[in-house]
Amino acid sequence: MTTTVALENLRFGIFLPPIHMNHENPTLCIDRDMKVVEHLDALGFHEAWIGEHHSGGGELIASPELFIAVMAERTRSIRLGTGVNSLPYHHPMILADRWMQLHHMTRGRVMFGCGPGSLPSDAKMMGIPVSKQRDRMEEALACITALMRGETVSYSCEWFTLENASLQMRPYNNVPVEISTACVVSPSGPMAAGRYGTSMMTISATSPAAMEAAERNWNIACEIAAANGHSMDRRQWRMVGFAHIAESREQARRDMEYGLKDWIDYYKTIGTLPIVPEEHMDDPVTYMIDTGLAAIGTPDDVVEQIEKLWNASGGGFGSYLICDLNWAPFEAKLKSYELFARYVMPRINNMNRQRDVQHDWIKAEHAGFKSSQEAAMQAQFKKLEALQKDIGKQA
Repeated sequence: MTTTVALENLRFGIFLPPIHMNHENPTLCIDRDMKVVEHLDALGFHEAWIGEHHSGGGELIASPELFIAVMAERTRSIRLGTGVNSLPYHHPMILADRWMQLHHMTRGRVMFGCGPGSLPSDAKMMGIPVSKQRDRMEEALACITALMRGETVSYSCEWFTLENASLQMRPYNNVPVEISTACVVSPSGPMAAGRYGTSMMTISATSPAAMEAAERNWNIACEIAAANGHSMDRRQWRMVGFAHIAESREQARRDMEYGLKDWIDYYKTIGTLPIVPEEHMDDPVTYMIDTGLAAIGTPDDVVEQIEKLWNASGGGFGSYLICDLNWAPFEAKLKSYELFARYVMPRINNMNRQRDVQHDWIKAEHAGFKSSQEAAMQAQFKKLEALQKDIGKQA
């Protein structure tokens, strides 16, 4: 059994890998990522998830926890998560303990996202067989969830040992740390979420394959959760999509000339998820729009994308996250987020329902209101006329 959700309660945020091209100043790249999160906080976005990567030269944040600690001081209300901590790269005790500290330092504003690690090159440098990454993630996750629940854990495997291990602190205000497991298309992520009772985040959720697998993967997670004494909550299911908004569809396409091909090339040569087939490289924007992978256009186009994603989920989800990318010049990217907050959020959340009711009511009754106001004004003029006559008589 899962919690019922309504589209108008959808929350919004970003998934920040981040990916920067190698010709840029890395210090300023990180600084720019921080400015993005500050901008989102000011616009009322609900959350931001920060990636962990160690190779390739483009994804420059090695410790999302350090980034989050700084951003917690620079922002007011936006929640901050790791998107994701790659569990095979860390001893579970050290990672869980570091996270509990962060939970207290941020007064509970953080969320723990986890996965096996996305770049094989990261694993290679640490001597981790790629074939073992998913299994190691689950071994670590089993221990981390137990540690964060306040349990004492003893466990030994080929890559770590815990002997009567426990954390020194409970979560801030005794509110459990939210743990989220990443998935794409395969059932491995949903199986892990169900087995360990975590929330779920679907990466690249707007790809045709992920759309097709969405409802199936949610049902898998629910089935595994029930078998392990847990329940899944759709309010804690996050979908990551690709979107860029401008004042017009033509302008949005022009913005893509800045960095889209560099991004596609990065995934072709560094990442492991080719985005655009070679035969469509002459017009990748049209391919991404036509396949539904990306909403590149106006607020209406993004609303349509979210609604399609909602329908594909088979019952809804809790948060829509924009994958933060440098397709467009920085100022155009900030403008895209502003347009999203100004026009997409209120449409989806039905923020202006009461405003519309008031507007329509007054518009329908406007003639009567105008007439009564004019009558009241005329009555005041008559009072003034009568008063002036009385004054004249007294004189």
